[in-house]
Amino acid sequence: MGSTVINPLLEASADGVRLHIKLTPKAAQDKLDRLEQADDGSVRMRVTVTAVPEKGKANAALIKLLSKKLALPKSRIQIIAGEQSRLKTLMISGDSTLLLTDLNGKLQHIGIL
Repeated sequence: MGSTVINPLLEASADGVRLHIKLTPKAAQDKLDRLEQADDGSVRMRVTVTAVPEKGKANAALIKLLSKKLALPKSRIQIIAGEQSRLKTLMISGDSTLLLTDLNGKLQHIGIL
């Protein structure tokens, strides 16, 4: 099965849903901020964390924040691209059809979509 893009931020795949993030470490607060569109047309969710970008601390804070805000176990969220970059792609494992509906609703509820 290939991947299906449902909205610019979420992409269904055989393993779950990919979520595209732009992470800003050393911020004033941990926050799912807003959507940002790059010059190439790609869309990412801007996320800020107070953790520093060393020894995986900012990545761990990102996963913890997403787990809390999206009400998902941390074990289902994995960074699959950009581990040492601000631009990251995360995989949220599970049934992509159910996840897309669930994540769309949660992101709309918190004002991201």
